[in-house]
Amino acid sequence: MQTIKEILTPEELAFVTSRSNWHGASIIAFDWAVIIASFVVMAHYPNPLTVLLGLFVLGARQLGLGIVVHETGHRTLFSSTELNDFASTWLSGYWVFSDRQSYMKVHLMHHQMAGTSDDPDLQNYQAYPIDRTSLKRKFTRDLTGQLGWRRIKSIYRTALRLRELKPDTRRYITRSLGVNLAMLLVLTAFGQPWLYLVWIGAFMTSHMLIVRIRQMAEHAGVPDLLSKDPRDNTRTLYITPLERFFIAPHQVNYHLEHHLVASVPIYRLRALHELLLAKGFYDNVKFQKGYLNLLRDVTFA
Repeated sequence: MQTIKEILTPEELAFVTSRSNWHGASIIAFDWAVIIASFVVMAHYPNPLTVLLGLFVLGARQLGLGIVVHETGHRTLFSSTELNDFASTWLSGYWVFSDRQSYMKVHLMHHQMAGTSDDPDLQNYQAYPIDRTSLKRKFTRDLTGQLGWRRIKSIYRTALRLRELKPDTRRYITRSLGVNLAMLLVLTAFGQPWLYLVWIGAFMTSHMLIVRIRQMAEHAGVPDLLSKDPRDNTRTLYITPLERFFIAPHQVNYHLEHHLVASVPIYRLRALHELLLAKGFYDNVKFQKGYLNLLRDVTFA
């Protein structure tokens, strides 16, 4: 397989790997604007429909915050190291109990080992395709909060052992609990403490479902999971704006490009995709359109 440096000109490579503080800030601002707007809508129109919509919107934005952690872990969201560090904690990770350091230890191994049996994430997608009944059971566990409840219990048990934890872990847990308490206090000050239950409910339900679908889209049912060629073991999915809003924030659907060049910021992945497409690099690659088609591809009756 040709290397990216052999395919792209130096100018093209410089562009797709360039980092922009403005783009990074706009991603975080969008996530928090949607989160705040969701709370405002539910507070003004408290009914089952707005709460149900809020659960799915907040779950998607929680994934958006997780994507910020991922990007800052690769040092690609901002051109400034200090901004990457600040964004990965106070603006994203702490709010969804995501620790960049521990996450990146596993994630970097995933990049190094993708296409091999040593991939630490292989358990998330190696069983696909699966039968549709099995997938329905997985989705049911997600939406009923069964997996989310395990995550909440894990956080609770870790908090109980706070004094036993390593300093870095203790700081991450303490600050995560702190910002979530701050959210509860702010919502209480506005007379809407119940909205925090929606935030936790989204974390336990729709967020778990969206994360599962994202994992499936990236590597499940690909042509050859044990090929070293990312075109065989990783997927890019063409999606609609609505799917982007609810399932794949911030161009995360361009996952093949991320595995080809991990130093490309998420806001440049589409540009990289179009360059490689124009140069014939994807001539033998099938790009699936939409998540419904994806679900059909990774399941059988």
